[in-house]
Amino acid sequence: MTWRQRLSARLASQREAGLWRTRLTMTPAPGSRVRDFASNDYLGLARDPRLAEAQAEGGRRFGAGAGASHLVSGHLLPHQLLEERLAELTGRPRALLFSTGYMANFGTLQALCDRQTHLFQDRLNHASLLDGARLAGARSRRYHHGDLADLERLLSRAEAGPRLVVSDGVFSMDGDVADIDGLASTCARHDAWLMIDDAHGLGVLGEHGDGCVGRRFPAERVPVLVGTLGKALGTAGAFVAGDDLLIDTLIQFARPYIYTTAQPPGVAMATLRALDLLETEPERRRRLHEHLDHFRARAKALGLPLLPSPTPIQPLLLGDSARVMRWSLALREAGFMVGAIRPPTVPQGQGRLRITLSGGHRRADIDELLERLAELLAADPEPLP
Repeated sequence: MTWRQRLSARLASQREAGLWRTRLTMTPAPGSRVRDFASNDYLGLARDPRLAEAQAEGGRRFGAGAGASHLVSGHLLPHQLLEERLAELTGRPRALLFSTGYMANFGTLQALCDRQTHLFQDRLNHASLLDGARLAGARSRRYHHGDLADLERLLSRAEAGPRLVVSDGVFSMDGDVADIDGLASTCARHDAWLMIDDAHGLGVLGEHGDGCVGRRFPAERVPVLVGTLGKALGTAGAFVAGDDLLIDTLIQFARPYIYTTAQPPGVAMATLRALDLLETEPERRRRLHEHLDHFRARAKALGLPLLPSPTPIQPLLLGDSARVMRWSLALREAGFMVGAIRPPTVPQGQGRLRITLSGGHRRADIDELLERLAELLAADPEPLP
């Protein structure tokens, strides 16, 4: 089989299985009416003109790009200031910037783990964590989702050697929150380190928007904390926060950090402005959680069977991939963007609409979305799973 035949066959199989992925070219403008219920812009900061102006000012002062990796000549003043602010936000001694969340998880696992490492991951962890484990070559086991007893069993049976437990903080497809206290206590009993990827909790959860880990759980209990900047903070990039030992290890050995050009300084400046707004405008988080309470109460009244999520990620389980796409298209035609999630992102038979709420949404838009969903439910001849 030639290369062209091989790739054509794979693409045909993807299309026939109803798993074909498509891109939409969006042209959002600052101040435009928000009907996007698919993005992770939980606080409505991504199109805030103050962030755009901070990014432009960063470009004017420091250039459009960093020009090199952090370890060559690309570590500029905005990067240093941002690392210090992120360490402060999360209650850690230090933080280290990465260009993407995928790179942060890849680089951390690659730097910390080897073939002698015992790695334990929640079954619903993000793909970047699962792929990072493969890259590291660690002996990896996956425990049942959120099941501390299963994790305890696996840790008890593990042979001698370094142990690392890894979990999402907020699970990106189900919206539920990991039991950080339970995980930290379990790790302490088995002399294991705990790594939490709080991509979807940072900016949303916690008294200060510091996430589901943040200042509540110090580095002694959660030694490795990962966060992303392209969700609630509205910009781009990621970071790892921890003590000197962790950060120095990553600087020396995390290949995605060592060999990647630093993020544009304007992006760092925009993130610094986002952190200012996170601190001075707590009403953004309050409004988001008011939207969340309203959405779930009305969905229950309308008979929409949402998964139990206390976060802006509100999944509506539909099961069949064809139904997911049918409902998604109907919502798009009505002017709503909603994430259509199918295997392999979720297990077979668990296709869903991934509805995400934002502090930037209008209550009227939320109510109209719920009414459209109720209409689709009433018109669907097959019961939901």
